[in-house]
Amino acid sequence: MKGFLNPTEILKQLKLRKDMTAADFGSGSGGWVVPLAKKLEDGKVYAIDILEEPLSALRARAKLEKILNVQTILADVEKGIEILKDRSCNLVLMTNLLFQCEDKKKVLAESKRILKSGGKILVVDWKKDNPLTKQIEKVSFEEIKEIALGLDLKMEKEFDASPYHFALVFTKS
Repeated sequence: MKGFLNPTEILKQLKLRKDMTAADFGSGSGGWVVPLAKKLEDGKVYAIDILEEPLSALRARAKLEKILNVQTILADVEKGIEILKDRSCNLVLMTNLLFQCEDKKKVLAESKRILKSGGKILVVDWKKDNPLTKQIEKVSFEEIKEIALGLDLKMEKEFDASPYHFALVFTKS
């Protein structure tokens, strides 16, 4: 679909280093994990999802494409990810995730917990009033900004990720 999300282009906004460690909250079958893992060739990407089936598909795809720096984790990010230690990641992705979460503050707090100082959170989610998601209750970027700022995260930038998505980048002090 023309004008839809392009993870590779959006990731360019983050000035990534190839040795970083990242976590993708709600990774699904890896639409963001695979391009991220290719950029972080000397690093590691944790693909976290609540469902085993997409993680299994991601493991198969990573094996097929010989991507060796991805670890899948079956977990509910709203309940916490015990396997990941405090301050263990440079980046957390949340793409089309928060609109599905009941406790957005808990998810953002969990991402802050696992971030190193100076680490970034990329939030990409559905814009309101777009024709693709009329049946979905969207989350406002104002609400996400308010929650993140309340958690002492610093707003770094906001931009249109597609005609249908907004993007926010936060930094941990």
